[in-house]
Amino acid sequence: MKMKNSRNEEENMTKSQRRSQQKMNRRKFVVLAGQSSIGIAAGVGVFGSSATAANPRRPDKIVLALIGAGGRGAAHASGMSQLEGVEFKYVCDIWKDRGSGIMAELSQRQPRAPERITDMRQAFDDEEVNAVVIATPEHWHAIATVRACQAGKDVYVEKNPSNSVWEGRQMISAARKYNRIVQVGFQNRSGPYAASARDYIASGKLGQIVHVKVYNMLSGSKWEPRPDTPAPEGFDWDTWLGPAPAVPYNPGRHLDWHPWWDYKGGTLADDASHQLDLTRMVLGDPPHPKSVLCIGGNYAYQSQREVPEFQCITYDYGDFSMTCESGNATNYMQKFSGDVRYGDKWPHWPTAATRVEIYGTKALMYLGRHGCGWQVVTADGQVVAQDKGHFPDKWHQPNFIESLRTRQQPNSDIEQAHHSACLVHLANTSYRVGKQQLMFDGTNERFTNSEAANSLLKPAYRDNYRIPDQV
Repeated sequence: MKMKNSRNEEENMTKSQRRSQQKMNRRKFVVLAGQSSIGIAAGVGVFGSSATAANPRRPDKIVLALIGAGGRGAAHASGMSQLEGVEFKYVCDIWKDRGSGIMAELSQRQPRAPERITDMRQAFDDEEVNAVVIATPEHWHAIATVRACQAGKDVYVEKNPSNSVWEGRQMISAARKYNRIVQVGFQNRSGPYAASARDYIASGKLGQIVHVKVYNMLSGSKWEPRPDTPAPEGFDWDTWLGPAPAVPYNPGRHLDWHPWWDYKGGTLADDASHQLDLTRMVLGDPPHPKSVLCIGGNYAYQSQREVPEFQCITYDYGDFSMTCESGNATNYMQKFSGDVRYGDKWPHWPTAATRVEIYGTKALMYLGRHGCGWQVVTADGQVVAQDKGHFPDKWHQPNFIESLRTRQQPNSDIEQAHHSACLVHLANTSYRVGKQQLMFDGTNERFTNSEAANSLLKPAYRDNYRIPDQV
């Protein structure tokens, strides 16, 4: 009752009074955090690291805030806002006018137009907000997720969920400590075709699984460095950098952060993470591999990019092996087309850029992400079993909203998503320490034969942009 009266009093405040109260709340938030603060890129400002109580919830209505209004964030807002009882109260981005398209769409669809904000604290301070949808650059995913959990908000965070092994473990700790729902954008886990592939493999019809090949052979062109320039008007470059080292504004870093270790794990994190996660799911979610070896380089274009143009990885799981080939120079390879993702067409598997091949002692399974589905073939090429799919956002987004209402774990909970993300981190670490085979202690999540590799488990955050050791 006391909380209800407080809300009624706030509704009766003047606009000026509400602004003063919000400022007071934010100042209190920072003071409680011991004056420590942190910035969130692509849509947030500086906020404290303290926790607030869980939000009061109305199962009939879910109020969300979008953090990061780029293409994928806008797609999530568009899809989720069409679900019953869901609305977006805020669209948050640090780049002036970014997200104007989704703002207009939501304004037409919802009873009330969303409010554009540049400071994540405003969504955190708002008791009406149940959850946030985080679609920032990857180097902000973990920080934003941990802080959202501490503020009592549930989270949908895009892939790759973290930028290091340590970050992922902190995300799990925060989700469990504050009893938060954290769904990751590995949407294949909500696809019926993924579940049927898992059941088929579990039935033993493929025989014993002895090897898996994961492909991420993409088209591309030569990466060229760009000169530093002044930051665009209305864009907060320092906040975008956040935990990463301070450097002058560069449009290459800002608009294409894939080739830089500070912001992302390259095409492995951007695309291959989907195939790796789907593969783990259909294999029954095996634990961390025992070892990893990654070789590669800028073979095709001899560019000077940090994250290499091509990588070849071998994972040892003890009773089977898995490889992943990833690159951006094979223009004859193609991702699955729309009529494969949304229709009944099957791909031409040999030139399918993002296919998975699962080798059993009895048969071979071709597996495709994002709605492609799977087919099992025998020695003569005959298809003996199959299940066609559909792009899985149609199941994944509703699964998140349903989890908010029921408090049941979502299909792509942060725990399993972390194990999949680690396959990216382990491979990149192997490459960065000299293309060395690394032995991994999965229980303690540390390497046993390289302190240089262990030094890369946790990013070197800037002072004002840190995840605490104890979340």
